[in-house]
Amino acid sequence: MPTELRPQKLVVVSGPSGAGRSTAINVLEDLGYEAIDNVPLTLIPRLTDGALLRPLAIGLDVRNRDFSTDAVSDVLAKLRHRDDIDAQLLYLDANEDTLVRRYSETRRRHPLARDEPAVQGIRREAAILTPLRAQAEFLLETSDLSPHDLKARLTDWFGEEGSALFGISLHSFSYKRGAPKGVDMTFDCRFLKNPHWEPALRKFTGLDAPVGAYILGDQRASIFIEKVTDLLLMLFPAFREEGKSHLSIGFGCTGGQHRSVYVTEQVAMALAEQGWQVSKRHRDIVREQDRAQAGGSDRSGS
Repeated sequence: MPTELRPQKLVVVSGPSGAGRSTAINVLEDLGYEAIDNVPLTLIPRLTDGALLRPLAIGLDVRNRDFSTDAVSDVLAKLRHRDDIDAQLLYLDANEDTLVRRYSETRRRHPLARDEPAVQGIRREAAILTPLRAQAEFLLETSDLSPHDLKARLTDWFGEEGSALFGISLHSFSYKRGAPKGVDMTFDCRFLKNPHWEPALRKFTGLDAPVGAYILGDQRASIFIEKVTDLLLMLFPAFREEGKSHLSIGFGCTGGQHRSVYVTEQVAMALAEQGWQVSKRHRDIVREQDRAQAGGSDRSGS
């Protein structure tokens, strides 16, 4: 009996200028994809005519000469209708302040604001791309991601010869600075005993053993970690069956340094032991490290 051939992967990469689309294209190329950037929409049917011999990544943005969200939607609909292609849209996004900063750092002109401040082009582009963003199977907010973090996330999603896995990313964060954008669910760790109020522990983080021992001194901590882990292990197969390829889960505390970090580490370890693919990011530890390197720190109230 002949073996049924699996559809070949095709990833369309789009999003606002400055959100990391070019980096994503390069990462996918490193993962074994044939990568083509800024191809005219009218040429995409020719690129996909016949069987694809390897996964294909196509970069599209407003600089494409025939770009429009209606035209992209039409191309995606036709590709998704094919049985021999598994076509998905990867949309990279970033908040306005981040995009303005990135344009300022590179001193590039925005393609939609040649003779105006970059923020004007960023806002025009956001208005154009909003309908496309809603169609994405993979939505990645890059405002807080370094190029290394972006590569790690895409490798989680599209690694192993281009076959997207069910990826899980865990984030610790500070409620003072707000939850990370794009998380699917969050857990509040602020009910646990706070190591910040112990002067000897304040300089440490949830990655350090003394902080972990202190948090486990709260009898609720181990129960909380166990029940959250059990809940997630029950949900993951159901989400995967529904076609979801990635879940982003946040753990928050006041300062994002101690309780949320420790719980994130423990849950990640428990999930990995059960065979799930897990990535971690401690957003506010990274911020504190960057601030310390710049010559100051305002760590408080984790």
